[in-house]
Amino acid sequence: MRTWPAPQLPTLPGRAPDLRLFDTATGGIRATAPGTTSRMYVCGITPYDATHLGHAATFIAFDLVLRAWRDAGRDVRYVQNVTDVDDPLLERAVRDGEDWRELAERETELFREDMTALRVVPPQHYIGAVETIPVIVEAITALREKGAAYDVDGDLYFAAHSDPAFGAVGHLDDPTMLALCAERGGDPERSGKKHPLDPLLWKAARPQEPSWDTELGPGRPGWHIECTAIALSHLGAGFDVQGGGRDLVFPHHEMSASHGHVLVGAPPFARHYVHAAMVGLDGEKMSKSKGNLVFVSTLRREGHDPMALRIALLGHHYRGDWGWSPEDLAAAEDRLARWRAAVARPAGPDGAATLGALRERLADDLDAPGALRVIDEWVAGAAAGTGGDPDSPDLVVRATDALLGVAL
Repeated sequence: MRTWPAPQLPTLPGRAPDLRLFDTATGGIRATAPGTTSRMYVCGITPYDATHLGHAATFIAFDLVLRAWRDAGRDVRYVQNVTDVDDPLLERAVRDGEDWRELAERETELFREDMTALRVVPPQHYIGAVETIPVIVEAITALREKGAAYDVDGDLYFAAHSDPAFGAVGHLDDPTMLALCAERGGDPERSGKKHPLDPLLWKAARPQEPSWDTELGPGRPGWHIECTAIALSHLGAGFDVQGGGRDLVFPHHEMSASHGHVLVGAPPFARHYVHAAMVGLDGEKMSKSKGNLVFVSTLRREGHDPMALRIALLGHHYRGDWGWSPEDLAAAEDRLARWRAAVARPAGPDGAATLGALRERLADDLDAPGALRVIDEWVAGAAAGTGGDPDSPDLVVRATDALLGVAL
């Protein structure tokens, strides 16, 4: 699948410290990616609607991870999927009387445009479920051979407890997992399953639904095994960061990890599980099912600068839930204007000190709000005429672009 154009990242003097991130599985902040190559898998969109601000906040958070790793001198291998065949997509296509493939391609293209406007660095591998079906079938076949998959009326399910480490990502109790499973695409009430939490691996062909003829029989893949197969085929086991929104902790990341543990023989599937918080509107989580969405493309069409939108999103820590309001964007537009005016000055405060402080904030669990305040302090000094470093404005421009993704 085609990705989007990559922004040119400026080079900076020196190196950033090692990035430390909160890990959902261990419940603490710890260093990531100890090797020279950092590997990250981020779960992408199901393309049945446009990119809303919750999506944008999540992908910008992991864009910061990539930028921090590169600034620390790491080579980065980044993979993101597109769930371009799944029940929500098919249901939307039926509702609107549209071919599901045309719907998926149109919304994926709009997502590409939004990510380009927001200066999000694209993954090296942008992979759709449809193009990965042969790899997914191989993974399901391997799970069957290991005794971890079973048949229910022609559909194939994964025996979640075949993984001794099942539950180690979210550490949730059974009642919570059952409730989330029912809420987030599972079928805990289906009869014939060995355990209510067992997830679907392969859905046998149904009338009026897409299917593929494979050695498993005609059908299409389940959601969780898609990401497992893509991650293992492009990154291998034990990759550094598995990322996504917090609503993916269970069942998606829990099940994907257990698929991976069984396939490779033991944990870890990923070494770090990183989850972005939920963005709300009017007191509720922003989601397609609720219909309370603010779309990136709508804000762009209204003439708002994507850099101001990016600043507005960076103004909230990636792990803290928050609610969007138009005042966020107005404040970000004012901030962007102040920054641009300041870097147009012939000199400013110590640029090297500002760069060092910016790096420290981002290395500390992506403290983007703190990083914005670092730039604010430099801007205030430049506006007050303090500091006479003629190289400082250019360095701040490059640092703001390379590390925060904000082009001044």
